[in-house]
Amino acid sequence: MLKTLSIRSAALIEHAELEFSEGLNVLSGETGAGKSVILDCIDFVLGAKADKGMVRYGDPYCLVQAVFSCTEEIARVLEELDLPADDEILISRKITAEGKGTLKVNGCPVTVAMLRRITSLLVDIHGQSEHFFLLKESNQLRLLDSIGGEPVREAKEQVGAHLRSRKEILGQLKLLGGDEGERERRADILRYQIDELTRADLRAGEEEELLALRERFRNAEKIAQGLKTARESLLADGGGIDAALSASRALGGISRYSADYAALSDRLGNASAELEDIGGVLDDLLGELDVDENERERVENRLDELRTIKKKYGGSVESAGEYLQKAQEEYELLQNSGERYAALTGELEKTDKLLYAACLRLTEERKRTAAGFTRRVTDELQTLGIPSARFEIVFSEYGPDAVSSATAEGLGNVTFLFSANAGEPPRELGKIISGGEMSRFMLAVKAQLSGLGGIGTYLFDEIDAGIGGATARVVAEKFCAIAKNVQVIAVSHLARIASFADREFLIEKREQGGRTRTEILPLEGEARVKEIARLIGGDASELSLEHARELLKTARIYKNSLD
Repeated sequence: MLKTLSIRSAALIEHAELEFSEGLNVLSGETGAGKSVILDCIDFVLGAKADKGMVRYGDPYCLVQAVFSCTEEIARVLEELDLPADDEILISRKITAEGKGTLKVNGCPVTVAMLRRITSLLVDIHGQSEHFFLLKESNQLRLLDSIGGEPVREAKEQVGAHLRSRKEILGQLKLLGGDEGERERRADILRYQIDELTRADLRAGEEEELLALRERFRNAEKIAQGLKTARESLLADGGGIDAALSASRALGGISRYSADYAALSDRLGNASAELEDIGGVLDDLLGELDVDENERERVENRLDELRTIKKKYGGSVESAGEYLQKAQEEYELLQNSGERYAALTGELEKTDKLLYAACLRLTEERKRTAAGFTRRVTDELQTLGIPSARFEIVFSEYGPDAVSSATAEGLGNVTFLFSANAGEPPRELGKIISGGEMSRFMLAVKAQLSGLGGIGTYLFDEIDAGIGGATARVVAEKFCAIAKNVQVIAVSHLARIASFADREFLIEKREQGGRTRTEILPLEGEARVKEIARLIGGDASELSLEHARELLKTARIYKNSLD
């Protein structure tokens, strides 16, 4: 639900803070006072197209902030978008007088697309000329399924299970290729590739060893010079070994004077022995250094072969090995392709029949849901002043040949049809329904949906236009019924609806210091009585005030009866 709305420098609003309650919230006021500006600000913060014209004249920017409570579903969406999730969601949107804007959710910058993904789960807005989430054809099936509950969910799970089986079978058939000739050609290609990779005899780490050998061959002269210099430094007369032995003897001559001298003499003796061993190793390495041209050629040829293999089979020796394994598996499958193809084709036919049956079951569950839903909505419409209302949900036909186009939603489409007048056939909603009828239709629909969870706030813009009398009371009672489960924010000019509000706001336009500004006042006590009296007759006569108190009393009794 929408907890608070903060507005700065929007049109005639200098600064406003609105704290909404659960249940029914009503915005009332004179025509032109600024009620539409508030709705525009809500629309703006939810992700509507930004217009720099909404910035208050002379101010640098317009800022709207909204705080919503966070549900588990919204928290999951925030997590998917890498946004912090808490008990509340703070949405902040700014637009400058130059048209530059910023968007933040819980302090993190977001795109408009990201914002709309979040806010589509928060608020459902309806005005007389708007298309709304629940009436778009793309959402009508989703609406019906949400009403259908567990039976529809189970039927969809069956459809999904058969779809997964069908996908797996099609994947195996794809591996087998098309006709017998195509499969044979594919087998020839695989046979060649398997032979090539088998002959290559790939071995992990071989390429690194070969590269090290090649590096040694290319630097043989430099290596030889290094080995010779090291050998001569150790083995030549007066070299390292002789020097170590001389030092050892010198210390041995004075070792009786100190244990430290004796220890050093022993260490130098050991060092000279180690140096002699190193000299022998250097001799051996020099003897092995002769480059075998045949070996050099073998290394280069093998590296060329590995380079070709890598280029053809995935870019590395490891990927080439993986390709060999998959090729062998596919080749083995193709060896028995005829029998396997026939078996898979039989499985596909069986699965298609099961899938088609599951789609039929899903459609039947939807039709059962639609029958009760349309009846209840029609009854609601009749109480809302459309006595000849007809609401139907039409299902498109499909046959077994359509099973290849089945999705997780099953087969076929649904279309909502409506007629408000006797003798007129129902037609698609968007083509014939008027603004006032659309408002009441949506009220009837939402009265059926408010207990299903999901969106937490419904916003109605002057849904009461063109009604009065008994119908106005019915609309007010419908608002109360919806508001038991979902927060409702409504703009209204009717005293009857305002009297049912759990919280009411008065929108006033005033002049101060040579400028006009809109002020938003929460109404309580006698101030609320006066506003309802104004809505009744435009004055604050004692008769109007008494009538207003009576309306508030009647509304209070009715709301208490719902508890």
